[in-house]
Amino acid sequence: MKGRLAVIGDPIAHSLSPVIQNAMLEELGLAPCYGAVRVEPQRLAEWLEKEARPFYAGFNATMPHKTALLAHMDGLSADAKTLGAINTVVVREGKLHGHNTDGLGFVRALGSRGIPFAGGQAVLLGAGGAARSVALKLAEAGCPVTVCCRQLERAKPLLALSPRIQALPFAEMRGALSACRLLVNCTPLGMEGIAQNFASFDFLDALPASASVCDLIYRPFTTSLLAEAQKRGHVIMNGLGMLIHQGICALELFLDAALDVAKMAEVSEKAIRKLL
Repeated sequence: MKGRLAVIGDPIAHSLSPVIQNAMLEELGLAPCYGAVRVEPQRLAEWLEKEARPFYAGFNATMPHKTALLAHMDGLSADAKTLGAINTVVVREGKLHGHNTDGLGFVRALGSRGIPFAGGQAVLLGAGGAARSVALKLAEAGCPVTVCCRQLERAKPLLALSPRIQALPFAEMRGALSACRLLVNCTPLGMEGIAQNFASFDFLDALPASASVCDLIYRPFTTSLLAEAQKRGHVIMNGLGMLIHQGICALELFLDAALDVAKMAEVSEKAIRKLL
């Protein structure tokens, strides 16, 4: 691999991607060359032409660039095209190829924890970008998905992804929960630094005992939702696994090579836990 690696965004100092990627690079015997670069929205096009194309092997992208990058790509993966969002860009001979590894990262994280989902029903709380990625990959794996949100208008783009995806308002979600194998919080409710949280966790009582509960949040490590689900005996998973596995997927793209996923996840989690 020739060239730099980085994550771009604005702001970007909070990103854990350099921790994950450099831990994996060192494990592979490669130089830890992954940085964090603040790129303001108005500088994106200039940065791509003057920095990314000539000097980078690839980069990850976070807010506010995930959709803005679409207009600058020379090629798009199927997931990036379907979702209309990019989180990974591979640079080859000055050409920019956009990918989205979020959904695959989530599915891989479930597999690493032995959490079943294929063939079962999934309920997603929220209809934002994270929900789109998760819903697409669950539906592709044969899992019927119900998206619950306050404004059903927001769920329309998700419904277009697959006939296996439907939407309900929060007020009507208890029926869907009763047949649910996997509940995933895709909202920021409960996130560190966010004042709002769920008003009540009574909806968890509608879940079958065998259902697993996931939160895409990893700060705090155990959200209120996960703590309440654990009290009720459910298997839980926070967002750290998705963060790590989407990063592994990205590094595989940068290196154009399959990696020992279990080993990469182990070294990444060890590096992150030193910080959390």
